[in-house]
Amino acid sequence: MKTGIFAGSFDPITLGHEDIVLQAMPLFDEIIIAVGVNIDKKYSYPLDDRIKWIKNTFSAYPKVKVVSYEGLTVDLCKKTKAGFIIRGLRNTTDFEYESIIAEANKRLCPEVDTVFFLSRPELRCISSTVVRDVLKNQGDARQFIPEKSGFYEK
Repeated sequence: MKTGIFAGSFDPITLGHEDIVLQAMPLFDEIIIAVGVNIDKKYSYPLDDRIKWIKNTFSAYPKVKVVSYEGLTVDLCKKTKAGFIIRGLRNTTDFEYESIIAEANKRLCPEVDTVFFLSRPELRCISSTVVRDVLKNQGDARQFIPEKSGFYEK
């Protein structure tokens, strides 16, 4: 079985995240969206909410699983027998950063490859940081967040 892990904080999930998973879907039998937990990082939204929003977004896709994890992504790959790490690239800055991480991961776990997907041009401006900033300033971020996520449901 070909398994890919898409790891991140998803604080919150965005249309960019959704697009990367949808692009990766035809290549994998299973995609594990791994919500990272770092005790040194302050998140804007609770872990349970982030997981719920991701599960809602991909509820129609049985090959997508959602887990939380601590530690190195390559250790999660070993634990789940995933052979691939899925990453999205919006711009050259992302590429520079992600290629360094991919090389470090390859050295730590040679049997795991990183696969990059390019963001669609209309989604390149979207990041969780931008969404949080819009929300913090009482803006409407609906155009950046998957409708199915349930983010705006009370």
